[in-house]
Amino acid sequence: ILLTILDRLNVRDAARTCVLSRRWQQLPAMLSQIKLDVLDFLPEGTTACYEREIVRINGAAVEATKSIMSRRDPSRNTIHLLSMKFFLRDNDTISIGHAVGQIMATHKVETAQFAILTEAHYSRRGDDDLVYYGRNFMLFFEACPGAFGGLTRLKLQDLRFGKSDICNVLLTCKQLKHLRMFNCNSGVWTTLQVEHLELGELEIVNCSFRKVVLISLPKLTQMAFHGWIAFQDPLSVGDVPLLETVDLTNVCLSSHKMVKLSEFLGGTSVRNLRLGFESEKIWVQPEHLTRQLAAVFCQLTFVHMAEIPEGYDLSWSLFILEPAPNLKELYLTCRPMVRRCGIICVQWKRTGRRGGHSRIA
Repeated sequence: ILLTILDRLNVRDAARTCVLSRRWQQLPAMLSQIKLDVLDFLPEGTTACYEREIVRINGAAVEATKSIMSRRDPSRNTIHLLSMKFFLRDNDTISIGHAVGQIMATHKVETAQFAILTEAHYSRRGDDDLVYYGRNFMLFFEACPGAFGGLTRLKLQDLRFGKSDICNVLLTCKQLKHLRMFNCNSGVWTTLQVEHLELGELEIVNCSFRKVVLISLPKLTQMAFHGWIAFQDPLSVGDVPLLETVDLTNVCLSSHKMVKLSEFLGGTSVRNLRLGFESEKIWVQPEHLTRQLAAVFCQLTFVHMAEIPEGYDLSWSLFILEPAPNLKELYLTCRPMVRRCGIICVQWKRTGRRGGHSRIA
C-alpha cells in the first residue's frame, strides 16, 4: 500500500517521505514509477529561473537520478513509468542519459519520457543560442544511444538542428510513441520529413519549417500543428491511415495563402478536428462539396473552431457540415475582443431524405 502511495509522488517528495523511518529508506529503490522534474527542486513559490538557480537545480536532479538508479532493486524488473524533465546543460544531461541507459539495459521500462528544457525558454535568446542548444542536444543524443533507443516519449524545445539530425533521432528512437517539438527548426526554409513505424502522436508548435511532410506514419492517430511560417502548402500528408485527431492553429498574415482543408488533409479521414484562429484573418478557404472534401470529412464527428474573428459567424462554418454525415458536435468560440463572444455548441442532425435540407438543432 505504501509503495502504491509513493508511486504517485515525484522522486523528491518520495525521498523526503522515506527519511521519516529507517525501514522506509529502501522504498525509493522499489518504485515502479520514477518521476523526476527539475522544476520540483525550485524553492516553493519561485516561478522565474535564473542561470545560477538552473545550475543548482539541474545538479540536484543529476544527483537524485544517480542515487535512485544506483540503488534500484534488480529483483523488481519492471518500471511502468520513467519520466525525466531536466535542463540541457553539457555534462549534466550526459550523466542523466548514462544512468537512464543503464536502467534500460537491466530493467523492462514500459514508458520512458525525456522532457528537455533550455534556458532560452526563460529568457530572450537569439538564433545563435538555438544553434548552440541544438549542438548540445546532438552531443547528448550521440553520447547516450541506450537511453534514446528506449524512449517512448520525447519533448524538445528551442533547438536548431542540422539537416539530417531529426531523421537520425527518429531512426535511433525506434520505440517512440509521442514527439513534441516547440520552437525548433533545421535552418531557414527547410523541409521536415517524418517517417516512423511506431509514432502515434506528433506535436509541432511554433517551429520554423518551410513544410512538414508526413511520409509514412502507420500508427499516427493524433497530430497538432501550430504556427507555420509557409505562405502556401505548409503540410503534406502521406501514409497516415489511422490519423483521427487533428489540431491546426495559425496566425494568418496577408501574404499567407488560404488553406483548403480538402488538400491540407487529403488522404485522411479525421474524426476530431480543431481549427484555431489567432488573427483577424481566416486562413481556411470555404469549399463547395466535392468528392475529395467528402472523403476527408466522411468520418468527422467533432469539430471545434476556436477564436473565430468578427464577421465569420455560423453561416461561414456551414461548409464543414454538408460533407460530414456523421458530425455530432460543432463548437464555435469567438475571439475575446469581440463583444458578443462565447461558445456555441451545435448538434447536427439530417433529414432522412436524400438531397433534402439539413437542419441544426
